[in-house]
Amino acid sequence: MSDQESTGFTGGFPDPDTIASAYDAADLARAVVCYKHFFPLVSGARIFTGQAEVGVQVNRVFGYMDTRPQQAGFTLNSDTPYAGPLLDLRVGPMVVEVPAGVIFGAVLNYDQSWITDMGIPGRDGGKGGRYVILPPGYDGELPDGFHLAQAQSFKILVGLRGVPLHGDVAAAIELLKTVRVHPLAEDVHWDEPEWLDMSGAPQDTSAVPVEAGFDFWETLHEALQDEPPRAGDVAYEGELAALGIERGKPFAPDDRARELLTRAAVEADAQMRVQSLADRRPDRVVWDDRQWEWVTLRPENADFLIDGHVDVDARDTWFFQAIATSPAMFRRRAGGGSLYWFTAHDREGEYLDGARDYTLTVPLPAPAALFWSVTVYDALTRSQILTDQNLAALRSLFELTAAPDATEITLRFGPEQPADGPDRWIKTIPGRGWFAYLRLYGPTEPAFDGTWRPGDVTAG
Repeated sequence: MSDQESTGFTGGFPDPDTIASAYDAADLARAVVCYKHFFPLVSGARIFTGQAEVGVQVNRVFGYMDTRPQQAGFTLNSDTPYAGPLLDLRVGPMVVEVPAGVIFGAVLNYDQSWITDMGIPGRDGGKGGRYVILPPGYDGELPDGFHLAQAQSFKILVGLRGVPLHGDVAAAIELLKTVRVHPLAEDVHWDEPEWLDMSGAPQDTSAVPVEAGFDFWETLHEALQDEPPRAGDVAYEGELAALGIERGKPFAPDDRARELLTRAAVEADAQMRVQSLADRRPDRVVWDDRQWEWVTLRPENADFLIDGHVDVDARDTWFFQAIATSPAMFRRRAGGGSLYWFTAHDREGEYLDGARDYTLTVPLPAPAALFWSVTVYDALTRSQILTDQNLAALRSLFELTAAPDATEITLRFGPEQPADGPDRWIKTIPGRGWFAYLRLYGPTEPAFDGTWRPGDVTAG
């Protein structure tokens, strides 16, 4: 008997069991790959639906918030207030007028890919500027006197953050509310958008409600319907079509397909969680003698490109934890923008446990021209940890003030308030893992040359 005959083939032809298992294996494999590739699109779609649930309307009502833990979203933080106008470019090119001031901003396609930066990291450099965002396929005249940027989707997000100088959150919010958005063409009907205060209103703009289940594929199918295909998605859309997910066609899987797609979502979600939270790449390590890791593994650009291809591991790592892309968040050099480091381990290499007490000592001054912070995230949700303390971040503008001659500052984490009080303490949840981000806004040279290093999170 030949090897083929002994493994489900007779005379070169497969038997019924082999046929069924081969199709299942092929569809499962293509579904796992598609899940990972389109995860940023599904996550981006969830930003739109999550904000719509609290009253935001595309082109009409723009939301802003002094973010706190009850506003769930992948690694959102409480460092600065957010504003995020959601736009639809079917009305034509859109003008975004950014005022002078300390604003960090980026314009993103529906799948969270980068279009342009604004404010401090943008072409206006914080001096204020007018940007025109061009819709897909636009072939009209290009206006003078604007910073031009080409979108690849009709639905876009303008992500803005105002820095609360001297701790003045209200002033930062008022600055964000002076951003103006309107069509470039004067003959387009346009009502001046309203600003909606979302502060304190629970919301969830993360992909958690739909990930790891069949809902993921329904969300993806819907997200594909009214957006143009992108060159980088063509091969993946072919794989989706083999799974019954196509543009312009209903998604009506039979029981076999539904079960298989659900299995694929569970498997792909687990693979992305491992890649993002247990990365084994050596280039993730910031310092050989520390547990801190780079949040982004591709500092060269916002597209995860290296040597002519996409670094898919770096892309998976980022989008499972975070939202949005921008060169300002990725580059590793002193100057404008921000720098993020991540740790999920204590000094001994053990995962951070919500039932244990920890400390983190940070040398002063921290190499941040604007300010710095440490934020704690729930490992399950990748959102700010939510407890009755309602605090997930310790920030140099607020909780981390220190004596002018202090050479270090110690932060504390654990399920019970320390005996000497709640100062510089974040409450954690027994039975839940957590990880931390250390952010430097306006990082300076010591953050890169090794002359400044934070301590590790230490148990006890």
